[in-house]
Amino acid sequence: MTTDPRPEAVRTFRAASGPVSFVLCTLLALFLLGDAVVRGGWAQTLLLAPWVLLGLWVVYEIAFVSKVTIDDRGATVQNLLRRTTFGWSRVRDVDLRWQLVFTLDDGADVTCFGGPARARPVRRPVREDEEAKAPAGLRDLTEIRDRWESGRDGEGAPVRRTWDAPALIVLAGLLAWAVASVLIAGA
Repeated sequence: MTTDPRPEAVRTFRAASGPVSFVLCTLLALFLLGDAVVRGGWAQTLLLAPWVLLGLWVVYEIAFVSKVTIDDRGATVQNLLRRTTFGWSRVRDVDLRWQLVFTLDDGADVTCFGGPARARPVRRPVREDEEAKAPAGLRDLTEIRDRWESGRDGEGAPVRRTWDAPALIVLAGLLAWAVASVLIAGA
């Protein structure tokens, strides 16, 4: 078992491609909106902006938001717009199929869209004197299992499933802006 020098350390696991995809799409959105300002002016840009920002919101939700956060008390799994929080005592098993899966005591499986995932083995020649390195997904699974093993005898925090309210508010605002832009452009 690994020990953490900070007993209440919080660790977040997120797909490595998520931040990269989001940054690249943000740069593309800024370029498109900047080009719209230069070519069409601010009025045209305000009519075009909600569509570009809706696309960026979708990339943000799919690529960046999904994550797994663990601490000594339990885990929080954010999958797109849904957030599931549970204590370690509620977990029956932790497995790494294609993605990380928590099996809860009520029989439900919580599959994690973001976080550790099974990867293809690295194909590089290993020297005889060099030790083979475990894949990152398996190292992360070991860390999560260690936290689960050390914390599952604690108090049983209930399983809470909630919606990501700030993301839904932003979506509603962008949709209202998009409808307004269609109405203004059609007038």
